[in-house]
Amino acid sequence: MQQINHQQKPDWLTIRPPSNKFDQVTQVLKKHQLKTVCAESHCPNIAECWSGGTATFMVMGDTCTRGCRFCTVKTSSIGKPLDEQEPEKLVKAIKELEIFDYIVLTSVDRDDLADQGSMHIAKCIKAIKEGIPSILVEVLIPDFQGNSKLIQNVIDSKPDVIAHNIETVKSLQNKVRDPRAGYEQSLKVLKIIKEKNPKVITKSSIMVGLGETSDEVVQTMKDLRSVDVNIITFGQYLQPSKQHLEVVEYVHPDKFLKYKELAKELGFKYVASGPFVRSSYKAGELFVKHQLKQ
Repeated sequence: MQQINHQQKPDWLTIRPPSNKFDQVTQVLKKHQLKTVCAESHCPNIAECWSGGTATFMVMGDTCTRGCRFCTVKTSSIGKPLDEQEPEKLVKAIKELEIFDYIVLTSVDRDDLADQGSMHIAKCIKAIKEGIPSILVEVLIPDFQGNSKLIQNVIDSKPDVIAHNIETVKSLQNKVRDPRAGYEQSLKVLKIIKEKNPKVITKSSIMVGLGETSDEVVQTMKDLRSVDVNIITFGQYLQPSKQHLEVVEYVHPDKFLKYKELAKELGFKYVASGPFVRSSYKAGELFVKHQLKQ
């Protein structure tokens, strides 16, 4: 696969400008001292999503104990102290933003904590469910080092969707992710979720453009289906800074369409696939709402 200059972005990678709603989301987040993965990870969809009044909240601070080479979130061996008021702050912010149907939570990894932050995530989910009974909650979880008891803590809080990202194909795991993460461990996490609650919707995401082959992407899809993952997303990796991995390929939209078709053939219930699609991209919300209301 031909190496390309990461600065030579093709025409289809054009980011939309923000609207007035963007400013409202910014102000509410600042008011309640909350973080979003949208801002911390420099997500290319931030203008589109925030302009629509949606945001993916990132709990447990802005400092991760992992150091994945694709991610721009700050890293440290020890994270910041947990904000015990964060669950309440989330509920207030969500109400102010008038989000009453669907919300996405994610978090940094907290390997420095005894329960790796699993109970804090659970408290946030419970607070949102109790404060806004009509809302559906999707949570993107860390791997919790494959500890089933910690995964159970999150399951017990009854989120509607549990996502965990495998991120890339098997051959690129060591290059792309922190050494404490891994392909088999991520599959294990997704398998545990389904074993403990077969009814919960599970979701995972693959970044492309890192040097993977199409055959490897297809194999990753098959492996995710083998643990009954329901939703998959495909998005273009974009280098957030010169200190991060370079882009190997800007994948053409036609290939994203092909991945979408193949994923549906393999049995995924919903697929979001495109250059700007990210794991918490709003494209899946309509499907999830429909499925859960049924």
